[in-house]
Amino acid sequence: MKKEPKGLSTSVKDLFAIAIIIITIFVLSYFFNVFEFLMRLFQEHPKAITWIDEIITGLLTLSICFAVFSWRRWLELKKETAERLKLQEELIRIAETKAETERIINKQLHCEVEERKRLH
Repeated sequence: MKKEPKGLSTSVKDLFAIAIIIITIFVLSYFFNVFEFLMRLFQEHPKAITWIDEIITGLLTLSICFAVFSWRRWLELKKETAERLKLQEELIRIAETKAETERIINKQLHCEVEERKRLH
């Protein structure tokens, strides 16, 4: 099996990257008023704001669904990995048994050939 290199795992690095992205977006939107155009749009078209709660609710639901989906795929992957390791160990055991059997058969054949040579 392959050992993990020393240092941070990939998932920890990903979490750091996500945190940095979130902080960067927050700072940029705070200092540069990135969503000011939405405020102007809603002020100019007040009926457009009626959809904002549905959009926020939909996006929140979507993010929760993706989290559950990812968690379920992770559980499946964990189960499949354990099964694969078990099968690989079984294959190694079978290969070792086959190699040992072939050595025994070769030794028996060699002895039989030597016995026939001695008799003739």
